[in-house]
Amino acid sequence: MTDLRIVFMGTPEFAVKSLEAILEAGYNVAGVVTAPDRPAGRGRKLKESAVKTFAVSRNLKVLQPTNLKSEEFQQELQEINPNVQVVVAFRMLPKSVWNYPELGTFNLHASLLPQYRGAAPINWAIMNGEKETGISTFFLDEKIDTGAMIMQESILIGEHENLETIHDRLMNKGSGLVVKTLEAISKGTTMPIAQEDSGSLKEAPKLNRENTKIDWEKPLHEIYNHIRGLNPYPAAWCYLDNADAEEQTVKIYDAISHSRDHDHASGKVLVEDKQLMIAAKGGFIEIKQMQLPGKRKMETRSLLNGFKFSANAKLR
Repeated sequence: MTDLRIVFMGTPEFAVKSLEAILEAGYNVAGVVTAPDRPAGRGRKLKESAVKTFAVSRNLKVLQPTNLKSEEFQQELQEINPNVQVVVAFRMLPKSVWNYPELGTFNLHASLLPQYRGAAPINWAIMNGEKETGISTFFLDEKIDTGAMIMQESILIGEHENLETIHDRLMNKGSGLVVKTLEAISKGTTMPIAQEDSGSLKEAPKLNRENTKIDWEKPLHEIYNHIRGLNPYPAAWCYLDNADAEEQTVKIYDAISHSRDHDHASGKVLVEDKQLMIAAKGGFIEIKQMQLPGKRKMETRSLLNGFKFSANAKLR
């Protein structure tokens, strides 16, 4: 077995679980690379990444380069001299960085590659109504999420699960896969396999205002998948037309779908017994949590106590 000298690269909470698992497995983490502190909140105070907070609590060496190609960072990396690097939810690395360790640099990606390459694989798998997803480890190369596969494990997506539950399940399963991958690298037993690029590949592009908007003209099940794939972050959104009030942008979080025949126009708002029902093709979306402009996220029952929808209210 080869003794591993690891540099770990990651930023959000999803990555913390893998770093913790690596340490608990007894591996030597010689350094941690994460994003620079960012201004956040109304006071614009500097906020450190979840990975930095955890790494500092474990007395690990932390690097926060603004430029991964800078001579200063390259020098720091050489001084640490890792023989393997682990990347979980970090930004794209230049070749001079991922190609540096003798045993390579591998990434944990939250999909069953080659499907759902890109920035938001968990969201898109749910939004597209997939019944299965998973996690993959692969060695980095010049392109995004295309390197040789090392290991892969799958999970089933429950019909009513949302981003939060699948994120947490993949985070936990992924941390175990990272440790298994390190063990194989240490033993020299990895057998990387080139990713298949044939067939129909689904992408997982970065989420933006356009692709998170709800299209109420789509079928009921597609709208429901769209909402749950974005709950709780960044949240699906749409416009509210409510009587003579100005057009409002609303965010929709938790929802339930009800398959039912009706003759209402898509997007029609109906309030029934403290329930907020939105008509769609094939049934209704019952909104359980919603956020109005300038307001906090609220349970629908509480929202309806102080907000009135007109008889002609519509979401679009």
